[in-house]
Amino acid sequence: MKTAFFKEWLEQRRTHRLLLICVVFFVFGLASPLLAKFMPEIMKTVPGAEFIADIIPAPTLVDAVTQYLKNLTQFGLLLAVLVAMGMVSGEKDKGTAALVLAKPLSRTAFLLAKAAALALCFAIALLLAAVAGWYYTFLLFEPLPVGGWLAMNGLLWVYFGVYAALGLLASTLSRTPLASGGLALGMIILLALVEIIPAAKDVLTGGLLAWAANLALGAGEPAWAALAVCLGVIAAALAACVLLFRRQEL
Repeated sequence: MKTAFFKEWLEQRRTHRLLLICVVFFVFGLASPLLAKFMPEIMKTVPGAEFIADIIPAPTLVDAVTQYLKNLTQFGLLLAVLVAMGMVSGEKDKGTAALVLAKPLSRTAFLLAKAAALALCFAIALLLAAVAGWYYTFLLFEPLPVGGWLAMNGLLWVYFGVYAALGLLASTLSRTPLASGGLALGMIILLALVEIIPAAKDVLTGGLLAWAANLALGAGEPAWAALAVCLGVIAAALAACVLLFRRQEL
């Protein structure tokens, strides 16, 4: 398992996936409080939109946190799925999976090493985003509780884990990255349809993000049920990956 993890971690760096994820998260972590602060001024520079700037209320700390969550969840979700969906199917398509598994390496270790390397990539990227976002929020608005801010980013890590696990499951089920991309998209749409139901949204990623915002601002009630369900989705997806991959012919 240890050797498999180091192999995956080396691949994340050599293929520049780690660099890409870190750059995207850092840029949006830094830019989010800036956008929240200067959006009225930006709108004033757009021809014909000056009246909109006049009715936009003065930006507050809540706007900075909301902008941070909005930007990171949108772009982070895409990265989580795009990176994960080719991790297994890409190796099956190229034939490298069969070569690697010909060595004394279990299929379970093969998959879990990929999941662990991807989780570490997003943890590092979120740490960079958290530092940049907190610092610029401090400069432009006021300091946020460090503990609550870090806890919010911890919940974001779980949020990305849900979509990365679904992407990895799609990759395990498919033989080509293109097919896994289509399957991953279908899973995301299905999850979005489920979350249209208010009761389901509260115990899935919607509830997790609402709790994340409350943690950063030091208000609101916890959503332990949403955290438990999201962790359960990750565990179920990884378990399905292992069970299905054990039965596949490479």
